Amino acid sequence: MDLEKTIENLGLVPVIVINNADKAEGLAKALIDGGIPCAEVTFRTAAAAEAIQRMVKAYPQILVGAGTVLNVEQAKKAVECGAKFVVSPGLDEDTVRWCQANNVPVYPGVCSASEVQRALNLGLKVLKFFPAEANGGVPMINNLCGPFPQVRFMTTGGISTSNLAEYAACPHVLAIGGSWMAKADMIENECWDQITELCRQAVCAVHGFTLAHFGINAENPEHAEVLAKGLSVFGLNPDVGRSSTFMNKDIEIMHQNGRGVHGHLGFRTYNVDRAVAYLSQFGFTVNESTVKKDAKGRMTFCYFNEQIGGFAIHLVK
Repeated sequence: MDLEKTIENLGLVPVIVINNADKAEGLAKALIDGGIPCAEVTFRTAAAAEAIQRMVKAYPQILVGAGTVLNVEQAKKAVECGAKFVVSPGLDEDTVRWCQANNVPVYPGVCSASEVQRALNLGLKVLKFFPAEANGGVPMINNLCGPFPQVRFMTTGGISTSNLAEYAACPHVLAIGGSWMAKADMIENECWDQITELCRQAVCAVHGFTLAHFGINAENPEHAEVLAKGLSVFGLNPDVGRSSTFMNKDIEIMHQNGRGVHGHLGFRTYNVDRAVAYLSQFGFTVNESTVKKDAKGRMTFCYFNEQIGGFAIHLVK
């Protein structure tokens, strides 16, 4: 799996300001325990390079990049210490070219159409949108992706749990970065449990799971009609289709035994590919015959092979 796909599947990149490299190992473990084995360690402090080195040595599974990289010298130092990608607040062409020449993924910051066009001319398609909120947030991203539909953004600046969902739901956003998951004072005071909990909350928020509908298997169309009449006394109105009847779009009665022993549960999510990657760690595997994709090849629908309590599970965007 390539690095950008890994970042997209995580959906979150904690932005780290660390002043004491002795805190690096504890921080890495807290992030991993919170479900985000990824970090962008900013080169704003003298401890950054050593912190990157110590994090990747202690926990090889964590994906660590260097942030606030302002020049080629810093990029070289970051990579020597184990950084797997480079992030800059602005677009420095020398840094971009050095990273490209050395096969280092680089994500420079942009906030205007002119900067996006310069980045495209350098061969880049994934960029950092910074500072995100101050430059118009998701509406501005959507505007930029009108003339530049091939571009996707890693967004940072002014994002927290209060507005995370808006960015997570945007198809032009590859991943969301921010310091709220591991603030500098939390790291300094070794508030590892707090960092882990904030990461867990962010992981839940980035998927946006909600129940789309509840499916019930009927034995045949006649049985489905009986079930629909029973549910109608609760004020639910039937919408009879060819293979199923929906009751107020909340309950789907299958006209014959469908997937699952008893029926199915449909869950909405912002990004089906990302949700599949997340749920795979809990043993869920995709039923490939059920996958639907959009024009860009991104999943919009799928069933899993596994059931919960006799109910099949599917995701829908």
